[in-house]
Amino acid sequence: MAAVCTGAAELGFAEKAPAWRLRSEQFPSKVGGRPAWLGEAGLPGPAELTCALCGRPLAFLLQLYAPLPGRADAFHRGLFLFCCRTPPCCGGLRVFRNQLPWKNDFYSHEPPSENPPPDMGESLCLQLKSGAHLCRVCGCLGPKTCAGCHQAHYCSKEHQTLDWRSGHKQACTQSDNLDSVVPDHNFLFPEFEIVIETEDENTSEVSEKEDEPEIMGSMGEAPEEELDSMAKHESREDKIFQEFKTKVALEPEQILRYGRGLAPIWISAENIPREEDIPDCPCGAKRIFEFQVMPQLLNYLKADRLGRSVDWGVLAVFTCAESCSLGTGYPEEFVWKQDVTDAP
Repeated sequence: MAAVCTGAAELGFAEKAPAWRLRSEQFPSKVGGRPAWLGEAGLPGPAELTCALCGRPLAFLLQLYAPLPGRADAFHRGLFLFCCRTPPCCGGLRVFRNQLPWKNDFYSHEPPSENPPPDMGESLCLQLKSGAHLCRVCGCLGPKTCAGCHQAHYCSKEHQTLDWRSGHKQACTQSDNLDSVVPDHNFLFPEFEIVIETEDENTSEVSEKEDEPEIMGSMGEAPEEELDSMAKHESREDKIFQEFKTKVALEPEQILRYGRGLAPIWISAENIPREEDIPDCPCGAKRIFEFQVMPQLLNYLKADRLGRSVDWGVLAVFTCAESCSLGTGYPEEFVWKQDVTDAP
C-alpha cells in the first residue's frame, strides 16, 4: 500500500484462507478471529480495549497491514480495529496503530515463506515470544490468571466467566493441555483474509441517470424559496448517495477501501465529520483518512441478533499524518462511524 495515495483506492475483499496464512509472521490483513499482533511490546491493555459506552470488552474486528514505503521506522505497519458486539450497546469503536523497522526484535529480516510451516497443529499460541500472555477468549492481553490452574489467562472477569462456563470448569485440572482444548466461546467474529486489489477506474461506470426519478405531474403552487431549499438538500443527498452506490456497484463484494490521504466515500450527507471533528494526534500532527470499512462486511460477520446488533454504514479510520513513533507500542488513532440510518 502506498504511503499517500494519489490515484485509485485499493479495495479489500474477504476470502477464506488457511490458518497459517493469518499468523503474525505472515503480516496478514484479516477479519475476525484473534488479533495477529505485529509488535509484541506495548499491546493495548484491558482498559484500552473496553467499550467506553457499556464497559464490556471489545471484540477484534479487523487488521490491515499497511507499511509506509520509504519510512525505515514503518517498514512493518499494522492497523487494528475493535468494536463492541455486546447488545444492546454494540456502539464502542477503537483503532490502534503499530509499526516496526525492518530490523526488529520480533521478525526475521527475510520475507515470510509462501509455504505452510511444518508445525501445522491446531493448538493456539496464547503466549507471545516476549512473554506476554493472551486472553483465552479474545486473544488480547491477558493479565488476569485462573486461580485454580494458574495457566489460563484472561483480559477481564467477563471473559474468565465466559471461559469457565464454556468448559474451563472441567479442563482446569488438565493444565498441561489447555491450549489444545480452547472452546468456541461464540465471541470472535468469523475469520477471513483481506485480499487487496487496486480499484479499476476505467471500468464502465453505472449510469447515475438510471437512478434519477422522473418527475411527473405538477409541483403545484409551492413557494419558490421552499422549492429551492428542498432541491438543494435533495440534490446533495442524491449526489453523495449516488456516488456511494456507483462505487459499490463496480465491485459489490468490497468490504474495505484503502487510500491514505484520499477522501472517503460517504453513504449519506448526514453526519459527515468536519475537519474540527477529527482530533489531532498527540504528537501535534493532523490526522488524515486512511481506510474505511464498508457495510458489506456485515454479511460475513454472522452478528445478527434479535434486537440490536453490530451495524454501520461507514467506518472511516483517520491516522496520524506523520505516522509518528510514540514509543514501541500501539498508539490509538481515530474512527468515525456513519450509521446506515443516516442514509436516504
